[in-house]
Amino acid sequence: MAYLVDGHNLIPKIKGMSLAVVDDEERLVELLLVFCRVRRQKVEVYFDNAPAGQKLNHSHGMIMVHFVRQGMPADDAIIARLHRLGKGARNWSVVSSDRRIQSEARACLAQVVLSEDFASQIENALQQAPAERIEDKKLSDAEVEEWLKLFKARK
Repeated sequence: MAYLVDGHNLIPKIKGMSLAVVDDEERLVELLLVFCRVRRQKVEVYFDNAPAGQKLNHSHGMIMVHFVRQGMPADDAIIARLHRLGKGARNWSVVSSDRRIQSEARACLAQVVLSEDFASQIENALQQAPAERIEDKKLSDAEVEEWLKLFKARK
C-alpha cells in the first residue's frame, strides 16, 4: 500500500516536531525516508505554500515530495491526485486528520489513516530501523547542496 501524506497536517502530530520550526518539512522527509526503508512503502507527501522559485516536485528514494504553489492548498492537490488515480486510488492510503480530505479519500475508495495513527507508525518504524540513527547520518556534499537549494527560499 502506498501513502498520500498531508505533510503540514502530520508534522504537529509527531513528537518533537512543530510547524514553527524552519526546517520542519526537511525533518519530516527524513523521517519518512526511514519509514519507507523499514516498511518498504512508497510515499507522496504534500506541503502548502511553496515559495516562489522553489522546485515544486522532487523524488528522494521512495518518496515523492510535492510543494504546492501559494494560493492552492495541499488539500486540493491531494484530492486532485486521488481523482487522477481513478480506480487505482483503492491501492493508496491517505494520511490526514482533515475531514474534507478523509471524505474525498473514502469516496475514491482509498484507505484513510489519521495523522496521529501514522505518527505512531513512523515512531514504530524508527524503533525497528537499524542501529544507525537518523540524527547521526552524514549527508554527502551534494545532498547538503540539494537540501539547501530546496529550503533556502523558506528562510
